Amino acid sequence: MNATAFTQQVKAMSDRLVNLYQGIDISSSLPPSALSELGIASERLEVAAKMLYQQNQKLSLADQTVEAERQRYQELLEFIPDGCLLTDAAGRIQEANQAAAKLLNRQQSFLIGRSINAFVTHETRQQFQTKLQRLQQRPGKQEWQVRLQPHQGVAFDVSVFVEAICQEANQPLTVRWLLRHASHCNQVEAQEQPDSNTDLGYPLQVYHKGETIPLNPQTIWQVRSGLVKLTTFSHSGQEVLVGLAGAKAPFGASLTALPLYQATALADTQVWCIPLTDFATSAELKQQLLPQISQRLRQTELLLAVYGQARVADRFDSLLRLLKQEIGQPVADGTRLLVRLTHEDLATACCTTRVTITRLLKKLQQQKKLSVDFQRHLILKGWDSE
Repeated sequence: MNATAFTQQVKAMSDRLVNLYQGIDISSSLPPSALSELGIASERLEVAAKMLYQQNQKLSLADQTVEAERQRYQELLEFIPDGCLLTDAAGRIQEANQAAAKLLNRQQSFLIGRSINAFVTHETRQQFQTKLQRLQQRPGKQEWQVRLQPHQGVAFDVSVFVEAICQEANQPLTVRWLLRHASHCNQVEAQEQPDSNTDLGYPLQVYHKGETIPLNPQTIWQVRSGLVKLTTFSHSGQEVLVGLAGAKAPFGASLTALPLYQATALADTQVWCIPLTDFATSAELKQQLLPQISQRLRQTELLLAVYGQARVADRFDSLLRLLKQEIGQPVADGTRLLVRLTHEDLATACCTTRVTITRLLKKLQQQKKLSVDFQRHLILKGWDSE
């Protein structure tokens, strides 16, 4: 029963009590106090009915406000041109906008309750699941490169901005997803080199940003396009940068004496896989790779000079000079780094913390020595590449 009907019934009952009270014979044996109590009860019911009606009006107004906010939220969600998803910690979709439905080639209603894992290519699904599990352990904002497989469509790469949040203590995690097609994302802009090794029949493999490239001691990798971060680990477990392999640069376990050596794609990267035995017996391969190996050695010396600086600010300054030389592209405002490096990448290269790098970058921006473009690439102003 709603408040209006209840109020009407209370009023009808009150009117009937008044009629009964007026129709009672004075000589009746009914005690006067009973009649008085009935009147008081009737008045209290009327007051309660009025309060209930007022509360109902307030609840109705609150419902209208909530519905208006929900509608504004939905309109904003649909206004965003990128695919937006809201999932639980396991990746089960709770909300999806039209852009996400178009990206995954499914209706919005179909997506609700489905797992986002079902739209990741089979080859990369295990790695995606591992990242999702790590996100649950360390909530926060992250950027991933993911290869999606839409329904009845061709697989493609997307840049994923993901954030795990917990609204209240002891409440399950909620994960927000922003899916941006690779054609609209940050792409490596380095010019691709001629396919000099393609004629020799070596396979070309692709690794996405953040993926670890396996290092087989019987093979040498050569970069066709992209950028690879080469790192080792100190006794304390700290990651140390030992090289950056760009276009044409070779790398591999056979080219280092370090017992711990790791190669990570800093952008979508294409690499050739060359057997070590072919390099040992082919004069043509040696002619192609030895100048690049020599260049890598010179780069290693420059990195050693970076680490030799006592002050973090000096190390960072030397690193920016090196990056300008290795992956810089002249633009109107200065020199743009072709690959977007995260604060964590820069911190690893300088053997410092991400917080320190963030502080140094802000300082350089204030001094007009550095800026960030709309694709979040660094633009260096005034650094000599000597």
